[in-house]
Amino acid sequence: MKHLIPEFEVWKKRYPAGFESSLVIPCCRRIQEDRGYVADEDIADLTQYLGVPRIQIEEVLAFYTQFRRKPIGQWHVQLCHNVSCSMRGAEGLLAHLRNKLGVGPGQTTPDGKFTLSTVECLASCGTAPMLMVNDSYYENLDTAKVDALLAGLSAENGA
Repeated sequence: MKHLIPEFEVWKKRYPAGFESSLVIPCCRRIQEDRGYVADEDIADLTQYLGVPRIQIEEVLAFYTQFRRKPIGQWHVQLCHNVSCSMRGAEGLLAHLRNKLGVGPGQTTPDGKFTLSTVECLASCGTAPMLMVNDSYYENLDTAKVDALLAGLSAENGA
């Protein structure tokens, strides 16, 4: 993270003194862009750099689903399991994904291609059940659509 400080300094100049906590999200986004995730040492460095409590950074990382605390696969499959999605079959899709990928939530396939996660609302309740792969939404899902999606991603990988 330390090599990013000159970039952070440019951002920091845009804020009045005392508003360093406003930089937590953009700094975490940039760290993740650089490393692929936000590591414990990044949190320690950012805490020291911004002068904010460590818990404040950890709360941001826990609340926003786009932040990762460990490396993930090429395809990050995030299944919504909030009320609307659960009522329309998300739990069955989770069981299906576990079976197809051979991993559970929070795990990555041995080949490093897929990471499976369950997340709270992805704001697509009217088209539930749904999931997100990297930055793309897939809605109104059933097991056949999930199979087609995984096959397409695997083909794209050359797997």
